[in-house]
This record gives sequence, structure tokens and C-alpha cells, in this order.
Amino acid sequence: AALSTAAGLLLVISAAVSHDLLKKTFRPQISERGELLAARAAAAAAIVVAGYLGINPPGFVAQVVALAFGLAAASLFPAILMGIFFKDMNREGATAGMLAGLVFTLGYIVWFKSGWFGASDTPSGWLFGISPEGAGSLGMLLNFAVAAAVARFTARTPDDVRAMVDAIRTPKGAGAATGH
Repeated sequence: AALSTAAGLLLVISAAVSHDLLKKTFRPQISERGELLAARAAAAAAIVVAGYLGINPPGFVAQVVALAFGLAAASLFPAILMGIFFKDMNREGATAGMLAGLVFTLGYIVWFKSGWFGASDTPSGWLFGISPEGAGSLGMLLNFAVAAAVARFTARTPDDVRAMVDAIRTPKGAGAATGH
């Protein structure tokens, strides 16, 4: 079960990097062969990182899960929530917020968990007394703030995207509400 899960995640990582990130964002003209090579390189990099973290785990299983959820909370959750409920959210705001939350949270975790920078993983050194396992909450707040600010000062969300979000919010086939 663990191997099949790892294999599935490895495929997702390689496809996300090669197709979604590289082909759709940075190099749309890339050939299929180049995309395949990028997928293989991304898979190899993911294996190296996973192997290193398997040999030198940053903590017990519960701590590692908390760190992973903190990274997701700091990067993905605000973008999803604001994409649904904040009509003025745009690509630039969501991207900037996700990067700010991810970089802050990852930096906070590495700063205290790695010991590379002389920081000790003790409550006396933590920002606002928040442990690295809980740093995702700070990263999430930073993500919300940066995303809203960037969205406010960049191009307006296209009308077709706003219409699509409105269509997603409206239930279909329910009919008109009556007799309340």
C-alpha cells in the first residue's frame, strides 16, 4: 500500500512539474520529448528529496504530518478559499499569496528544524511562541494578506472567469424556492 501510494504521488509530482508548470506556464513550445525528460528529472528530484527526508526525518510521523498540513494551509487553502468567495481574486494575487505563505512557512520550518543556522527548536526562540509544526497558521495569514493586496493592485479578474465562478456557486436543477 505504501509503495503504490508513493508511486502515485511520484507520478502526480512529475506530471505537475512537466505538464502543468513547465508546459502550461514557462515553456509552452516544449516538445513532448522535452516534457517527458522534465517529468523524469522531476521524478528523480522527488525521489532524492524523499530519500533524504526518509533517512533524516525532521521529526516523528505526527510532526511530519503536521509540517505537511502546515505547508498546505500556508499555500493552498487561502488560494482555494479566496478563489471561491472573493470575486476580486486574480491569478497574480493567488500566486503571490501562495508563494509568500509557502516561502515563509518553509523558511520557518527549515530555520528551526534543520539546525543549520544556529537556531534551536525551543519555545523561547519561536515567533509568537508558535512551533514549526504550527507555522502554517502564520503562513496562511500572510498568504491571505499578500493575495488580497496584490489582487487589489493588479489587473481585474476577467469577466468570463467571474461568470464561471458564479455558475459554480449556483445550484442547477433545484428550481425556485417556494412556500417558506
